[in-house]
Amino acid sequence: MRNYRVGQIVPSSNTTMETEIPAMFRARETVEPERFTFHSSRMRMNRVTKEELVAMDADSDRCALELSDARVDVLGYACLVAIMAMGKGYHRVSEERLHGRTKENGAPAPVVTSAGALVDGLHVMDAKKVAIITPYMKPLTKLVVDYIEHEGIEVVDAIALEIPDNVEVGRSDPLAPVEIASRLKTTNVDVIVASACVQMPSLTSLEGIEAKLDLPAISAATCTSYFMLNALGLKQQVPGSGALLSGRYTAMH
Repeated sequence: MRNYRVGQIVPSSNTTMETEIPAMFRARETVEPERFTFHSSRMRMNRVTKEELVAMDADSDRCALELSDARVDVLGYACLVAIMAMGKGYHRVSEERLHGRTKENGAPAPVVTSAGALVDGLHVMDAKKVAIITPYMKPLTKLVVDYIEHEGIEVVDAIALEIPDNVEVGRSDPLAPVEIASRLKTTNVDVIVASACVQMPSLTSLEGIEAKLDLPAISAATCTSYFMLNALGLKQQVPGSGALLSGRYTAMH
């Protein structure tokens, strides 16, 4: 049995990533031998506006440095829209730069951004068309749609819940996405993205969505867990966490 340290770079107002990610890893511990501890560093952000997101992202280097002091084995950047707000394809720039900070600190650790994990998770599932739910205002939701489509995946439909306060997003009903997803246009859709935001709770709704719509369902958080496990060289399977973590999909690397 080996113990792994999981680092998370989180917005200061985010509460869900430190709830759902550990929940998935704890569920995995019931079927696999590895054990995990969780360590976070925070970037200031209260309202989900482009200006606050850009300012927050500038703080991520400090967070990566702090977490590398703890010699974490993998780092997750827990704000999808902050990455996407910085420009198309920015997750690659961010992952490389933050990995560089850990390397300079003598504790190199792979970095997974939730933005990169979402698009890569959809590619692993060979998804060509998706429908998504976001808590964001409509302009930021359009930004997310454009980012995903730039990665070669068509967004057939998107529901924007328009909740500007990030703390309120974290207080959303974790089962609400089941009903919300039923309002999406899903003709010819390959995958439902139940939450294109790691702050909007959705983990407990994934299996309900899959049963109701007969389509695989993922979230930014399940994709992040998948690629953190992949970065650690571990089996990407977690009970009760939706299609991507069912064990049916093998990572690209």
